[in-house]
Amino acid sequence: MCTSISFPAHALFGRTLDLETSFGEQVVVTPRNYAFHFHHRPSVSNHFAMIGMASVVNQVPLYAEAANERGLYMAGLNFPGNAFYFEQTDPGRENLAPYELIPLVLGTCATLAQARRLLENVHLTAESFAPGYPAAPLHWHIADATGSLVAEPMDDGLHLYENPADVLTNNPPFPFQLMNLNNYQTLSPNPPENHFAPALDLRTYGQGMGAIGLPGDTSPMSRFVRAAFLRGNAVMDMDDPVRIEQFFHVLGGVSMVRGSVITPEGKNDETRYACCIDGACGVYYYKTYENSRINAVSLFDEDLDGEQPQLFPLVRGPQIHFVNKPRDSDTL
Repeated sequence: MCTSISFPAHALFGRTLDLETSFGEQVVVTPRNYAFHFHHRPSVSNHFAMIGMASVVNQVPLYAEAANERGLYMAGLNFPGNAFYFEQTDPGRENLAPYELIPLVLGTCATLAQARRLLENVHLTAESFAPGYPAAPLHWHIADATGSLVAEPMDDGLHLYENPADVLTNNPPFPFQLMNLNNYQTLSPNPPENHFAPALDLRTYGQGMGAIGLPGDTSPMSRFVRAAFLRGNAVMDMDDPVRIEQFFHVLGGVSMVRGSVITPEGKNDETRYACCIDGACGVYYYKTYENSRINAVSLFDEDLDGEQPQLFPLVRGPQIHFVNKPRDSDTL
């Protein structure tokens, strides 16, 4: 389970990755001359550089989310029971395995409009990366400075939706998630007014009562509502890096605390990491569950004309700064 949000006006995009175990994730910069290979189309050996979180298998980056050097963002989120991939190819369409979608879109598209045109012709096939790596059931959040959209693979093809909420979680399908927001339109960050019974002397007894009814559980529908409320009301009229901090505060409102969600297998579903990508300057910011300090990797400080991905293992251990001790005692 995961949550993705975007602030197109500020070119900020990111997500939480909620999972019961690590998938070997690390920040990966893929330069322009690394060759992406595909099952049913020619390789792309020269493309836009990109940065994001990925596992690297046989020297191939398998991105969970990334943004390219032009500021286009794409994230894959779990969509079990609804995601559908075809067993047969379609000779009239762009046939792609699910894991090939992010490399092709971010590698060849500079804008959301170009991504939409590419996705309108995509036919997703049920092909895994390799034995032992089954095709994950996904849908995708794609965004840039102009807006965002959702791509959902169903049994009748890949559906594309404009995303006015700039939020995506998991099930149910996006149109129902968006429709469900109608049930919460009376909620507000402001103090409530007495519409219940104006003749009664009803008073507020604490701050935040205007949002009573905002779901607090971590189910996908509840996270969608809460993320849409927090994202839609978040104050962003500040400069970086404060705006980056604010982005992580929004993600914190939908993060999973270890022990609060137990999978059917008895494991802890938790927020493995949260990230924010500044599409304007190409910086990937992240936190891990064990390390709440914001760490950063800059795309444009790497050799973007190289041929091999650059890997940056995550900083996972706690880093606690003592204000009354020497700098060499900062980390526990």
